[in-house]
Amino acid sequence: MAKKIAEVLVDVLAQYNVERVYGLPGDSLNGITDAIRVHGKIKWVHVRHEETAAFAAGADAQLTGKLAVCAGSCGPGNTHLINGLYDCYRSRAPVLAIAAQIPSSEIGSSYFQETHPELVFADCSVYSETISHASQVPRVIEIAIQTALARQSVAVVIIPGDVALEDAEEISPRVLATEMGSTTRPTDAALRVAADILNGGEKVTILAGAGCAGAHAELMEIAGRLKAPIVHTVRSKDVVAYDSPYDVGLTGLIGFSSGYHALKACDVLLMLGTDFPYRQFYPDNAKVVQVDLRLEQMGRRTKVHAALVGDVKETIRLLSPLVREFTDRSHLDTATDHYRKVRKDLDALAVGKPGEKPIHPQYVAKLIDDLAAEDAVFTCDVGTLTVWAARYLHMNGKRRLLGSFNHGSMANALPQAIGAQVAYPKRQVVTLSGDGGISMLLGDLLTLHQMKLPVKVVVFSNNSLAFVELEMKAAGFVTFGTGLYDPNLAKIAEGAGIFGVHVDDPADLRDALAKAFAHDGPALVDVATARQELSMPPTITYEQVKGFSLWAIRTVLNGRGDELVDLARTNLWR
Repeated sequence: MAKKIAEVLVDVLAQYNVERVYGLPGDSLNGITDAIRVHGKIKWVHVRHEETAAFAAGADAQLTGKLAVCAGSCGPGNTHLINGLYDCYRSRAPVLAIAAQIPSSEIGSSYFQETHPELVFADCSVYSETISHASQVPRVIEIAIQTALARQSVAVVIIPGDVALEDAEEISPRVLATEMGSTTRPTDAALRVAADILNGGEKVTILAGAGCAGAHAELMEIAGRLKAPIVHTVRSKDVVAYDSPYDVGLTGLIGFSSGYHALKACDVLLMLGTDFPYRQFYPDNAKVVQVDLRLEQMGRRTKVHAALVGDVKETIRLLSPLVREFTDRSHLDTATDHYRKVRKDLDALAVGKPGEKPIHPQYVAKLIDDLAAEDAVFTCDVGTLTVWAARYLHMNGKRRLLGSFNHGSMANALPQAIGAQVAYPKRQVVTLSGDGGISMLLGDLLTLHQMKLPVKVVVFSNNSLAFVELEMKAAGFVTFGTGLYDPNLAKIAEGAGIFGVHVDDPADLRDALAKAFAHDGPALVDVATARQELSMPPTITYEQVKGFSLWAIRTVLNGRGDELVDLARTNLWR
């Protein structure tokens, strides 16, 4: 008996070891969801918003390294996927999106819910094609999957609902899906050029990005030979910044002064698997050796004197023997001493005195770090939550940290936590959620209850879009449109069948977090945190100083001088 196209699609997914599909049902998806039901070996993860499905699939893919799949019905179901898929695209997560389409005979007639998915997904995918005939299956599906895996990115297969129910001409997968990985390495000549530049330096600094995943031992080896401080990015924190005597923190807008100065002071910069975007934080006169798997990223941010196209782990393994053993530790010692002082100052801010309200967000982040499991997966919303996660969560080689670090989307933490928990049901998953972020996709709290996912949601409630306010102040604008009305989110969680607790006194916070983390099921801790907490950048420009001065003047003239009083009371304004 002939199989339907939808059935062949599900068979191909199973052939590539796909275990789950994140999505929301719809009539144009009925053939595919029914094929998943009948197949029985692929789990349908039912979420409340397609954006959540895409974010969750991206988290799944980033953590497991395997293909993850999401699905949306025609029209709005497709367009709701867009934001989450952009994040997957920017995070290099191998994700296949199944986008259902209106009946094939109605395409081009302005039919109900008609969109043009080929155009809609063009900017957030590396492959986007429509199946309009049975002869395309399973070939197009396999090409999409292989492209997503090869490019570590998003591929989209568009299928009209009626086409999914047609008989397939070829009913079995065409490719025996086995391990298809390979290693890319630079040429010997390129390695020698890079080694000559490194050997000619006196102050070498390493900027280590997410491409260093799996290369921790090799990274420590070459840093030891070069006596080089290692500056990491926020995306590489969990794979770089542990068991490292060379770590000096981050640079960039949310970084540390130690990381900033370690980069600015070097005469040779070794970039490893990073496309760190902020050009103003690169050294001004250093020679640069860049290692990256992608040729198109070479020299994109700063001038490069040696470009090594290759896998970071293999490239370092080949490069290290060519590098001389440095004896002068002065550059490394200066950077690590600076980092220790910065770390001491940051830790001093993470305090909570009984009765001192509102609670400092640094203290919340520190307690999360103290109480979380050794192999916890953390997800953090954008803005100040990324700052606190980057500064106060300690990595150990087992923990993972996810966020919307490149796309910079609000509301990512809860959806990514769903994907993390589904992928690893026995690991602890903890969110650092903003009140703005959690409220944007609040409906997926219900997913935690419905899917029985024991995610621990910690909400930093400060009644504001705090990072946006800080940006306004730095630019000299009176804050406007950033205030939030926050109900008691713990009560909302309880109404959704989730353990909930509200905390507004530091004395109660440790116990509340401990109970939530120990709870056998989903839990939400709603913490009233300080709104006017400053997350200072590693260096302050004249324009920022001028902007804050203008903001202060304009704020007083607008009758809101109480904001200045609030700032003066914070332990960062001193």
